[in-house]
Amino acid sequence: MARLGLMSRPTYTVRRLGPDDIALLRALNALFGEAFAEPATYGAARPDDAYLRDLLGKDHVLALVAVAEGGVLGGLVAYELDKFEQARREMYIYDLAVDASHRRRGIATALIRHLQGIARERGVWMIYVQADYGDDPAIALYEKLGLREEVLHFDIPPD
Repeated sequence: MARLGLMSRPTYTVRRLGPDDIALLRALNALFGEAFAEPATYGAARPDDAYLRDLLGKDHVLALVAVAEGGVLGGLVAYELDKFEQARREMYIYDLAVDASHRRRGIATALIRHLQGIARERGVWMIYVQADYGDDPAIALYEKLGLREEVLHFDIPPD
């Protein structure tokens, strides 16, 4: 668990969400919608509690939050992927955001460090994440923590 306790900053705890943390996951989704300026994507067709409980119970789905006094300051969602080319696993950080009023205080780094600990315990080979061109704070964070790889990303509909 990561904790921060500076005078002007709230103390927070980083932890993984479990099946009984539906309210925190809903708060995290609302934060994602606001941070990514996509409120409809994260709030218009909200899944029911049974779906979220099932999702949070899956071992390969990881939702981490930084919480303070019951509120979500930031969080990430990652997926563990089994590989075919070698007997190993990777983790993909799908979403990561911190509330605008709490940015630049180490919360995103603490979330990733917590995920690194989980990955290390599970024998994960690599964690990867996508950053969009122009998202300079995210790019700077990821460059601080890992190696940059230039790739293209395509969205292919399932037709």
